[in-house]
Amino acid sequence: MNLSVAAIDFTRLGLDPVALNLGVFELRWYSLAYLAGIFLGYWYLLKLIKQPGAPMARRHADDLVFYASLGVILGGRLGYVLFYRPGFYLENPLEIIKLWDGGMSFHGGVIGTSIGIIYLAWKEKLQWLRLHDYVACVVPIGLFTGRLANFVNAELWGAPTNVPWAVRFPEVVAGVVVLGPPRHPSQLYEAALEGILLFAILAVMFWRTRARYQPGMLVGAFLFFYGVFRFGVEFIREPDNHLREFAEITGLHMGQWLCVPMILGGLYLMATAKGRRQRVESIAGQESVA
Repeated sequence: MNLSVAAIDFTRLGLDPVALNLGVFELRWYSLAYLAGIFLGYWYLLKLIKQPGAPMARRHADDLVFYASLGVILGGRLGYVLFYRPGFYLENPLEIIKLWDGGMSFHGGVIGTSIGIIYLAWKEKLQWLRLHDYVACVVPIGLFTGRLANFVNAELWGAPTNVPWAVRFPEVVAGVVVLGPPRHPSQLYEAALEGILLFAILAVMFWRTRARYQPGMLVGAFLFFYGVFRFGVEFIREPDNHLREFAEITGLHMGQWLCVPMILGGLYLMATAKGRRQRVESIAGQESVA
C-alpha cells in the first residue's frame, strides 16, 4: 500500500486536549465531552418522557441521571481494567483511580449504566426494561461527544491508509514524538455511526413508530446497531499496543469480541419485543396506551 499520499497534518489543526489551563488545574475536552453528553442527554430524556406512556416521571429522570453517570464512570473504568489491561492494574492497583490518565471502556460503561438503571427500577418499582429503552435513545449523544474528544486527544486512531482524508497523528516512536503515517480518522467514523446515525435510527423508531410500547425494542436496536457499527470500524482501527498479540492470535480485536454478545442480545430483544407488549400505564405522559 502506498502511504505517501497527501494527508491532513493533525498538528496543523490547532487542536489542544486541554480546554482551559489555570496552572494548578487543567480542564480537558475529554471531561467536557462527558459533561456535555450528560447534560444534553438529560435534556433529551425530559423531552422523551413528556410523551404518552412514559415509564418514569421527572423525579425519576433526575435520579436516573445520577445513577447512570455513576455507572458510566465506575463501569467504564472497571471495564477497561478487566477487559483491556488486567495484568498491569493487578501489579499497579493504585493506577486504577487515576481516571485523569485515561482508560475507559464503553462496554464496561454499558454494564455499569445497566446496573444503575436496574437498581433505580427496583427501588422505585418501575419497569426496568422500558427504562433501558428510553436511556438507549439518549446514549448516542454521549457517544458522539466522546468520539470527538478522542479525535482532539489524537488517540484511538485508525490503521494506515491512503484515502484522501487520512490524518497524520503525532506518535511516540523510540521515546520521540514524530508525525505518524496517514491513518483512518476512525474516531470521526465512530462519531458519525455510533453518534449521529444511531441517534437518528432510534429517534425515528421512538417518534415515528410504536416501538416505545414494545419493551426491549429500542434498547435491542441500540445494542444491535452499535455492535455492528463498532465491529465494522474495528477492522480499520489500530488495536492498543498491549492487545496487538491478542488480536493476532484470536483474529479479532478485543472491542469486536465484546460486541458479539451485544449484537446477539440486541437481536433477541428486538425479536421478542412484540411478545412483551402490554397495556402501558402512563407515569409521566398524557395517557395510557393499550
